[in-house]
Amino acid sequence: MITRYVPPAAAFCVLFASLFCLADPVGPASAKSKTAPNTPYVLNEFTASTPLRDGIEVRSGRATVKITALRDDVLRIRIASTGEMPEDASWAVLDSARQQSASVTQEDSTDHVGFRTASLRVRIDRSTMRLQITDLAGNVLQEDAEGWPVTFHKGSFRLYKKMPDDEHYFGLGDKVGPLDRREQAFALWNTDAFGFQESTDPIYKAIPFFLTMHGGRATGVLLDNTWRSSFDFGKENRGVYSFGAQNGALDYYILYGPDPKHVLTTYAWLTGPTPLPPLWTFGYQQSRYSYETESRFREVAAKLRADKIPCDALYLDIDYQRRNRPFTVDTEKFPHFGPMIADLKTQKFHVVAITDLHIAHLPGQGYAPYDSGVEGDHFVKNPDGSIYVGEVWPGPSSFPDFTRDITREWWGTLYTDFVSLGVAGFWNDMNEPALFKTPTKTMPDDIQHRIEGSGFHSRTTSHLEIHNVFGMENSRGTYEGLLKLSPDQRPFVLTRASYAGGQRYAATWTGDNSSTWNHLRLTTPMLLNLGLSGFGLAGADVGGFAGTPQPDLLTKWIELAAFQPIDRNHAEKGSADREPWVHGPEQENIRRRYIEERYRLMPYIYTTGEEMSRSGLPIVRPLFLEFPNDAPDGHPLDIDVGNEFMFGPDLLVAPAPYPEKLSIYPLMLPQGAWYDYWTGERRKSGEKISPTLEVLPVFVRGGSIIPMQPLTQSTDEIPDGPLTLRVYPGQNCKGTLYQDDGKSMAYKRGDFMRVNFSCEVQAGTLKLHVSSHEGNFKTWWNQIRFEVAIPQAAQLQIKQASGLQTHATDIGHHVFAFTVPDDGRGADVIVGWQN
Repeated sequence: MITRYVPPAAAFCVLFASLFCLADPVGPASAKSKTAPNTPYVLNEFTASTPLRDGIEVRSGRATVKITALRDDVLRIRIASTGEMPEDASWAVLDSARQQSASVTQEDSTDHVGFRTASLRVRIDRSTMRLQITDLAGNVLQEDAEGWPVTFHKGSFRLYKKMPDDEHYFGLGDKVGPLDRREQAFALWNTDAFGFQESTDPIYKAIPFFLTMHGGRATGVLLDNTWRSSFDFGKENRGVYSFGAQNGALDYYILYGPDPKHVLTTYAWLTGPTPLPPLWTFGYQQSRYSYETESRFREVAAKLRADKIPCDALYLDIDYQRRNRPFTVDTEKFPHFGPMIADLKTQKFHVVAITDLHIAHLPGQGYAPYDSGVEGDHFVKNPDGSIYVGEVWPGPSSFPDFTRDITREWWGTLYTDFVSLGVAGFWNDMNEPALFKTPTKTMPDDIQHRIEGSGFHSRTTSHLEIHNVFGMENSRGTYEGLLKLSPDQRPFVLTRASYAGGQRYAATWTGDNSSTWNHLRLTTPMLLNLGLSGFGLAGADVGGFAGTPQPDLLTKWIELAAFQPIDRNHAEKGSADREPWVHGPEQENIRRRYIEERYRLMPYIYTTGEEMSRSGLPIVRPLFLEFPNDAPDGHPLDIDVGNEFMFGPDLLVAPAPYPEKLSIYPLMLPQGAWYDYWTGERRKSGEKISPTLEVLPVFVRGGSIIPMQPLTQSTDEIPDGPLTLRVYPGQNCKGTLYQDDGKSMAYKRGDFMRVNFSCEVQAGTLKLHVSSHEGNFKTWWNQIRFEVAIPQAAQLQIKQASGLQTHATDIGHHVFAFTVPDDGRGADVIVGWQN
């Protein structure tokens, strides 16, 4: 029930008055006519219904509700307050998904209308218009709140849903705060939020997708609306969550699990997965604002190699440009830009260059990006038709109209020179869009954008509709432009702002965080919720962007980042150096060790990344994604322990809840066998961990086989030695490995390698199986080194193995190791197991 002292319509206007409501809040419909001025229009009267092959259409007064099944487990709900559905187009949802439909069975009675699919049941109450969605067993997945299920007020709308006491909410991208969104409220309006803190909202991305967990069952909800929107998970009214937007279409999707992994794979089907990135993007990345000269940039590269700190990417922030003008080079600071890129490539470094979207407004000065932009009519306009000019890093600037296909194509051509010089990746920053000298820190509301192409009817609209997709379309123009310039090379684009579906074009990071212990702690839930929102390829500035980290803080951050999808060390102008060698040899040695471990784990990381590109499952995962049914009552395990997370399917990382403190804390492990990643020892849930500077606790689930490689200094370096398989016996013991050339599209033509592993313990034996290699890619190894984790008292011996070469037991590390040849045709090994 909605709390009686704040009726939902009143709450709608009280909580979101500045956003949606233009008059005083109103009470129930009985108090005023629904046609009275400034009174919300409420869908609470059933008028008529029409069955559809794939759903149902219902009339409520002048409004139309259309519910269709795209698949048995995916519903689309569209509501038009005027009765006429808006254009069926989307920036987020793929045309291929929106055009799908599933046949349904109508289910009408005297008190409801609706239908069922093979997975779901939909009911609309004839007396109240309340919508209820259940699974076929009757478990309620989503249900309208009583009284005011859907409210329209002028152009805005809001939906109210019942919120069970034991339901939890995740997603909405990189919002700050706890992993669970329950009892919090958020606005979605892409914002340059330099130095954001725990309560800052909104920030950089607008991803209107969230996932609910209730009784072990997961449901996803996507509100496909690009206008300023908001989500309230019971903060204003206990027992009710709500969401709505300032304007635009009321168009949302319900994605049923019941497993949360299935919800995420369905979301990837709906909005597209992250493309397989180049292998080097998983390596360590070094950046700062700014390495201001060529000599300094080369010096950092040389030091990384001299100190044998593995690294793959070096970043150029805006100071490499002439007067901060995008697509230029300051030849005084970087006199040999092309040769420098070539030299660094020979050292196996990949250079990522920033290319902001604000084109310096320089009429008649020979600045090619501006001149060609004007010639092609590519810039956004003022209401009077003149080019809008705003202040950003280059000074007065113009902004491409990225909602036009032809403008995105033009934008892509601007990368021609950099690509020809060998720049490996590009960084789209400031694309909320962020502006200086404006009260809103962005474009004025009335700036005009032209929508042309992209499956939309051609029209002109205001910035209010386009703001939240502006950054995504910027990164889309970059990604598609790079593909056109180098069709067989995988692009790497890093974007700060985006919208749902933006993972199709770019990786992201959490923006301008701070060099504080609190921000280190905030990193994990931000990345987890990004991953649950489609952005599985994400990172946070290591060490914190704003400020200078203490030595121990930087060390702990480097440790944690070794187990995150993107590992980029970045800093603001004026802060102290924070490369791994600062603060002396002791700190450097610890930092190096964790970066090295990331490179040893590269086969595991890349395999997880390839899975993400197919399934949409993120690389860093909350515990409930792997263990949704572990708690007896079905609640997510992460509610009990907010500091732990999964790195891929098999590694559990358990940093201290408050990493700046030395307090002992309990280890919580899901059910099953678990091993200490560093020592091989068996570990139990409830054990106490004593924090130390040099150890980040990491654990491996029993039944895992982790592929690893010899240490390299770059992913471009071919490993020298055998492939290592770390075997952790347990139930359903298995693993997989994926390999390709790491850079081209050849994998789409069959030039890849996939191999599966399994192990089984029975009757005193450990049976290990390696499948034959799938695909045409030739691997770098011809031997496999097995490292089998063993209990302290166990004794192992080889019983059967073809071509056994070496074997040894390391009791101190609880490992029995041996090496066998691998010719790609598969292998079986039987090990004697004696306790």
